[in-house]
Amino acid sequence: MIKLTADSTCDLGSEVERRGVGIMPLSVILGGVAYKDGVDIAPQDIFSHFTRTGQLPKTAAPSIADYEEFFAKYVEAGDTVIHFNISSKSSSSYSYAETASKKFGKKVYVVDSKALSSGQGLLVEKAADLLEAGAGAKEIVEQVNALRSKVNTSFIPDRLDYLYMGGRCSRMQMYGANLLKIHPLIEMDDGQLVSGKKYRGSMEKCIAGYIKDLSLRYPAYDKTRCFVTHSSADGALVEFAKKLVAETFAFDAIIETVAGSVITGHCGRNTLGVLFIAE
Repeated sequence: MIKLTADSTCDLGSEVERRGVGIMPLSVILGGVAYKDGVDIAPQDIFSHFTRTGQLPKTAAPSIADYEEFFAKYVEAGDTVIHFNISSKSSSSYSYAETASKKFGKKVYVVDSKALSSGQGLLVEKAADLLEAGAGAKEIVEQVNALRSKVNTSFIPDRLDYLYMGGRCSRMQMYGANLLKIHPLIEMDDGQLVSGKKYRGSMEKCIAGYIKDLSLRYPAYDKTRCFVTHSSADGALVEFAKKLVAETFAFDAIIETVAGSVITGHCGRNTLGVLFIAE
């Protein structure tokens, strides 16, 4: 049997259970206390901590020993594991998982998703599709690795406070953006987060422009599914985005997921992204 597993940063929501994906939680550290992403901490805990202290959480990758223990329970049960990590340029998780996998030989494959959030999750979903179609472990790994550069991982933040506190933009950029209602596109480029086009106005207006630009940039795309992933965004904004995606694209499924604590801790509340695989 083949077992698909992933770091908790894949933000797959209910798809985790539906697809039977094993999850390795990263750590979120608040006030010196370490919590497990998706286990004993929720995004609201981060918002409350930030409001109370003005401090962002720190995050930590599982250790090599943690990954060895995680993989061992599946290998000992007779499974071959394919594990999907958050981008190696965003975390040490891939390096540690890859080192841990050597203990198990060809029973554990480790994939650097070169993405995060449901961009990482899209590769897990594609692997699940291939597994259901009868593909073997090596074929699945080869095919998902070939797709990594085609995954659109992008999002629009509401405010830049969290990105500033995390060292991802300057104080001047944060104040200017918040004052002038500028919302920059943040996207993955070869596994690394970069800033792109700047949208201006209400979040609804910016999301509309963002979705239109995605349709122009990616006229050909995998229609199987897309994710509308957000960090506890306003319900009306999420519904607006989902409706516009449905009108603009022809996806078979539009799946809403909420970002976990690791991703939320970097981007802040009300961030929203539309993620899918281009052709």
